[in-house]
Amino acid sequence: MALATLAATLAVTRRVETSRRVETVRRIEAATRPDRDRAVDALRAIAILGVVLGHWLVTALVFDDGPVRGASPLQFLPALTPVSWIFQTLAVFFLVGGQVAAASWSRRTMTYEDWAARRLRRLFRPVLLVLAVWTVVGGFLLAAGSEPATVHTLVMLVLSPLWFLLVFAALTAATPLVVRLHPVVPLAVVAVVDLLRIELGAPAWVGWVNLAAGWLVPFALGARWQRMSRGSLWALAIGGAAATVVLVCWAGYPASMVGVPGAGFSNLAPPSLAAVTFGLAQCGFAGLLREPLGRLMRRPAWWAAVVVVNLFAMTIFLWHQTAMITTAVLARLAVGPLPGLHTSPDSPVWVVERLGWLPLFALVLLLICRAARRVRG
Repeated sequence: MALATLAATLAVTRRVETSRRVETVRRIEAATRPDRDRAVDALRAIAILGVVLGHWLVTALVFDDGPVRGASPLQFLPALTPVSWIFQTLAVFFLVGGQVAAASWSRRTMTYEDWAARRLRRLFRPVLLVLAVWTVVGGFLLAAGSEPATVHTLVMLVLSPLWFLLVFAALTAATPLVVRLHPVVPLAVVAVVDLLRIELGAPAWVGWVNLAAGWLVPFALGARWQRMSRGSLWALAIGGAAATVVLVCWAGYPASMVGVPGAGFSNLAPPSLAAVTFGLAQCGFAGLLREPLGRLMRRPAWWAAVVVVNLFAMTIFLWHQTAMITTAVLARLAVGPLPGLHTSPDSPVWVVERLGWLPLFALVLLLICRAARRVRG
């Protein structure tokens, strides 16, 4: 009798939750403007989730006898390099950012100062909470006797992705100039800078010019994206891919599109010509996917999922490494060293083990997102 009552209660609970989800989907669909470009939102969600999954798959925290240290399976398993091609989606994010910023600028009803301040506040307000929390956490860990090297590893894991926001903010602020700029111009700058630093022995700091120029290419492309024909998109996709193959196979650029610890050269720090041509290929394929994605987003359930991801996009980006760290540290304290979570990523088995931890990372990230949203009000 008790089991029957429990089963009936669970069934009612499931029906209530299903009803709530259906009602939420209906409200989101009803609140969406008919002229909204849903494919752009879908691409932004894909780009954010690509970055998050990529970090979770190629970042390991190794707990051994010494300080906690970071490592990457790409150091030990070169066969995993294609993972970096799939999940390095920053170019798509800058592409969408350029398109949205240019559209917003064209529709503005305020001064440049007010427009820029409004957009930049959206970027940096959530960052303050991350900085505050990790200042407290870092201080607590040091006071509790953690090794400085351990604290440095954890803090840098969280803060190092923030470079992206600084570049994105600078390009957003420069939107009135970007809309007049052809993407070929920053592409040429990247090529010249690489020639100077790689072939002609220029000082290393010269390469950091590409931090702005490299990401300006997809951002400027986004500003004119809607005017591109399907043929131009195919040319961009195929040409970018072919140029990347040439640069990797015959010009000595690394095959990995993310940084690999211990490697002598990185395609991302600063962005190399290969990273930029790879990004151009991504932008071309993203443009070709725009119409199919737009049709898919007409399905209310899919659209609702994209809306939720975009609603939490900045929070997801800012806190995803914290979710991984929190899971690893709490599990270490509660259980001890666990495979795929605390061990060195030096075998294919580690990859399989890490895949098993991803749902828990996602659950912890969901809890953090909800808490962060409540704190910000």
